Amino acid sequence: MNHATQALRLTAAACAAALAALLTAPAAQAAPQPRTLYASPDGGGSSCTVSRPCTLEGARDTARAETGRDVRVLLEDGTYELTGPLRLGAADSGGQGRTVTWAAAPGARPVLSGGRAVTGWTANGDGTWTADAPAGVTPRQLFVDGQRAARARGESCAPTVCDATRTGMTGANATGIAEWQRPTDAEAVIRIRWRNYHCRIAGVSGDLLAFAQPCWTNSSSGTGRTGPAWDSTTVDSTRYSGVAFFENARELLDEPGEFAWNSHERTVTYLPRAGEDMRSARAVTPHTEQLLVLDRAHDITVSGIGFAYAAYRQPDTDEGYAGTQAGLTLTGATGPVDHAGRHYTKPTAAVTVRGGQRVRIDRASFDRLGGAGAILEAGTKDSSLTRSAFSDLSSGAIYVGDTEPLPGEALAGERNTVAYNTIRRSGVEYTDSVGIWAGYEAELAVEHNTLSRLPYSGISVGWGWNQPEAQTSVMRDNKITANRITHVMEVAHEQHDGGAIYTQGAQPGTIVSENYINRSAFGNTERDGNGVYLDEQSSHILVERNVITRVGYKWVSNWADYGIENTARSNWTDTAAPALSGRGSVMTDNLTGLDRLPAAALAVAARAGAHGGPVERLRTDLARTGTATQSSTDAAGTADLALDGDTTTDTRTLSEPGAWWQVDLGATHRVRRIEIWNNSSMTTADFDVITDDETIHVSGKSLRPTVLDLDSSTRTVRIAVSGSGRVALSHVLVHP
Repeated sequence: MNHATQALRLTAAACAAALAALLTAPAAQAAPQPRTLYASPDGGGSSCTVSRPCTLEGARDTARAETGRDVRVLLEDGTYELTGPLRLGAADSGGQGRTVTWAAAPGARPVLSGGRAVTGWTANGDGTWTADAPAGVTPRQLFVDGQRAARARGESCAPTVCDATRTGMTGANATGIAEWQRPTDAEAVIRIRWRNYHCRIAGVSGDLLAFAQPCWTNSSSGTGRTGPAWDSTTVDSTRYSGVAFFENARELLDEPGEFAWNSHERTVTYLPRAGEDMRSARAVTPHTEQLLVLDRAHDITVSGIGFAYAAYRQPDTDEGYAGTQAGLTLTGATGPVDHAGRHYTKPTAAVTVRGGQRVRIDRASFDRLGGAGAILEAGTKDSSLTRSAFSDLSSGAIYVGDTEPLPGEALAGERNTVAYNTIRRSGVEYTDSVGIWAGYEAELAVEHNTLSRLPYSGISVGWGWNQPEAQTSVMRDNKITANRITHVMEVAHEQHDGGAIYTQGAQPGTIVSENYINRSAFGNTERDGNGVYLDEQSSHILVERNVITRVGYKWVSNWADYGIENTARSNWTDTAAPALSGRGSVMTDNLTGLDRLPAAALAVAARAGAHGGPVERLRTDLARTGTATQSSTDAAGTADLALDGDTTTDTRTLSEPGAWWQVDLGATHRVRRIEIWNNSSMTTADFDVITDDETIHVSGKSLRPTVLDLDSSTRTVRIAVSGSGRVALSHVLVHP
């Protein structure tokens, strides 16, 4: 036998032996099939089948026992009324190839609710209705047939009447509070710049009002814990402009849709809106604070579940609501001096993820909440909140991260994502809150979100106000991209010094790009409200290819010289702004002062947001090529500065009878709209707008802007004070 034949026979024998071994070996064990469990609002037992569903807790406990295969918990349709949160932890997690999913059953719309029904309404002789509150429930919010009612509120009170000090306030007599039946159920609501305060009245003595402690001390300069040492926004500061309103007194119940809570009688009194019948209406008040808590959970998906009527109880306690910024508050009667806000308290949220890893919340809905929507905190990493809807929230929608600048690895927030969410009407009650807030995060992605109708800033990333303990932090490589932010910093809520996108702190590698920002602080009562606001120590941030229009002040603001190495380039905007401050900060290739958006800008704006959307077109400005004159000129405030496409530069006349400013358009045009932007000091007041064939009188101060619609054929537009005074303007636009 030659060597070749012998080799072939050996190979054949080896193959036969291998085949025999395969045929006689036991079959490989197949992966176990996923386990599907069912829960329903009226479920029970432990079967968790589609015909015999469990409670939420029953499904959780059954799922916990399934350690070797994927688990899906499907929630059937209906409202799950919770007396406490559904809690998921490490024992309820996936990992190592195993998945755990909590989701809506096909076609179902399950809602986890913290609400309690208020029933048994009886009519009063004055058109109001009264009902007993459920046992143990303190109604701070009330929703009637799904629509939020307002706590009964009065008018504003000027600081000359309601003079706030460290210890209390005058004005009990002038406001009538001294005669109220239950003044200690009422609260003072105060707004100062970016802060909001809600403190309950603790007592009345003559004309003096005392307030619950520690709320009042934490709202005043009576503690060294209220924020940066330079801060002048406490209730007893020079920036205090009075009480926005007192609320929750039966004596203030005078508008349909208002209610008042009487803690002594434990009753709710409500004045119905037109068409509401309290004999059949469904009235609900939030009571349970948290609805879903994931604590140290990992590899879990929550999908398609709704969250409604969650409460936020702190403001009803003696802690009250001593706002600091963005919906965080100062709490406790004692504690360390903390100028960087390291110990501030976030609001309570319907969903809280603490120390989570690879937690995914998707297609959820959050509405009619007494507090915030969702919080990802305490070292949550690689987690996401996506494609969810937030509406009608008392506080902010989404909070990511914490306020400690140098946390240990276990508490550092890293690689989290907030994307494709829609946020509308958050901050309804606590108007200093923001749509999306992030503290000291690294590699955070905030992208393709749509935010609208918010009282203060839209997206806020960073913390610390350049205080020594916050100057070095873990923040880096954050991305705020392709968001649509419209109608924020709404003027009616009197919150100031913010922006559609707001940042603090050094954030190397952070990018703000391809966002569409429109009408931030539009129609403002002062020169305030920005597009992109690089506040305080904001450093190492790139602002690129954003479309920013119709903002109350600067399209980009970087005022602090210790905010360094920021770059704003290739942005599109209808106004201009001063150069960026700080070493190494530059502005380059920006198209500013536009009265038409180019095609590239329109494309960026149309793509921005959760679903894209329309873009407000700018109007041709006939005044831009006109000739401006004025009755006199004070210092460098020349007339042409109102035509330079820049809302940060001002004209100024002398104070004189009939002072005027005018633009000659060069030819007669049909004019449909005129926009008048007051100057930085809001000087121009009680004036006439005069065209060749029409005169319109404006009482009070011009806004930023005052918008006048008309139908006039004119070559000139003149703005003249009715009596004696100055005309000072930053911008005048005349639209055909």
